[in-house]
Amino acid sequence: MIENNGRIIVVDDTPANLHLLSNLLEERDYEVRAFPSAKLALMGMKNFLPELILLDITMPQMNGYEMCEYLKENEKWRDIPVIFISALNEIFDKVKAFSVGGVDYITKPVQAEEVLARVETHLQLFRLREMLEKTNFIQSQKLAQQNRQLKTLNQELEKTNKELKEKYLQLEEAQLQLVQSEKMVTLGNLVTGIAHEINNPLGFIGGNIGLAEEYLQDLLVGLSLYQKHSHLDDEILEKLEDLQLEVIAEDCPKLIASMQEGYNIIRNISRSLGIFARTDTDQKTEFNLHDGIDSTLLILKYRLKANKDRPAIEIIKNYANMPPVQCYPGQLNQVFMNLFANAIDALNESNAGKTFQEIKKEPNRITIRTELSEDKQKAIVQIADNGTGIPEEVKVRIFEKGFTTKAVGKGTGLGMAIAHQIVTEKHGGKISCDSTLGQGTIFTIVIPS
Repeated sequence: MIENNGRIIVVDDTPANLHLLSNLLEERDYEVRAFPSAKLALMGMKNFLPELILLDITMPQMNGYEMCEYLKENEKWRDIPVIFISALNEIFDKVKAFSVGGVDYITKPVQAEEVLARVETHLQLFRLREMLEKTNFIQSQKLAQQNRQLKTLNQELEKTNKELKEKYLQLEEAQLQLVQSEKMVTLGNLVTGIAHEINNPLGFIGGNIGLAEEYLQDLLVGLSLYQKHSHLDDEILEKLEDLQLEVIAEDCPKLIASMQEGYNIIRNISRSLGIFARTDTDQKTEFNLHDGIDSTLLILKYRLKANKDRPAIEIIKNYANMPPVQCYPGQLNQVFMNLFANAIDALNESNAGKTFQEIKKEPNRITIRTELSEDKQKAIVQIADNGTGIPEEVKVRIFEKGFTTKAVGKGTGLGMAIAHQIVTEKHGGKISCDSTLGQGTIFTIVIPS
């Protein structure tokens, strides 16, 4: 019997897609089982345990998200990696795919080389994890049975584990980078597109408001002069009086000013979107951290507003006079996004069981403070909330990859790990968490300037 390269299940309700993926994988000697629905795939998995699942999202009866959540709740299947393959290309769809337990996301129409490369990567990761578990079990049994060879076996075990852990960490790091890059590129493209679409009509409006005001004033002056110096019949005079030119002349500047204010607000929003969506290059660039913080808060403004359950979350800014820092702006914006989103989640959780009036007496609050270090060589950013705080056992693990206290489907455990990686590895800085139960949490970021 010829050994295949791996066992794969493909789930897609479109026959053409199912046929295409199956043929592509079978040509590379993978053992493939294809199913046109999630329910049939779950039935088939009772007799065929795959090492990898390629899963479409939009399907009747049970969609891809629901099937992935079901797999992660089953002890027998929860470790099987799931790669989503979908025509959905919105950032919200991709983030949700990762949040329910997917390890990767490929956008249709698929490219054969991309599919094969990602399949091979995740099969290697899956097998290395299994190999590590099996190796540890076997070698621990040998240690118990062969005490006389303890020293030799320990040396071999350490060597083997070190090699396996290095390979596993390399693959895990690659996965983390993939998630980070995919999320930020997609979000950046989305935000840049929105800003571009806003800027086109905004340019027309901004360029014409002043001109419209001048034309209107000229028209009103002309009408007034014509009314005073022309011999008009009674019907025209009565009509002009009905027009109330004095009222129009008084109100029009106010209307134009209101339009100008609206234009300024939209222009500022567009500018903030552009700042948040900055694309990083290979080299660090100068960046005003306050611009990054403000643009991120604007993106999250909808979550800060009051709702039926609570008043608006207060934002307090204590900004120092700081010069721009050399950094990767897009990546730092992602750090700010993760920290602010977590602070909002923490405040919402602290509101459980409280009435609107009780929360109003002690408002939810996020405080941002920036300063330079004493030697002026480092920029310091502190983001604090007045939520319920973080227990010590959670705080010590908060930057671990995959660690999360949120319910299944609510978080991947990658956000804080990515933030830690960006600050420490990409910028040579530090990020720390200080929390007191019942008082709140402070995250401190230190970036070399």
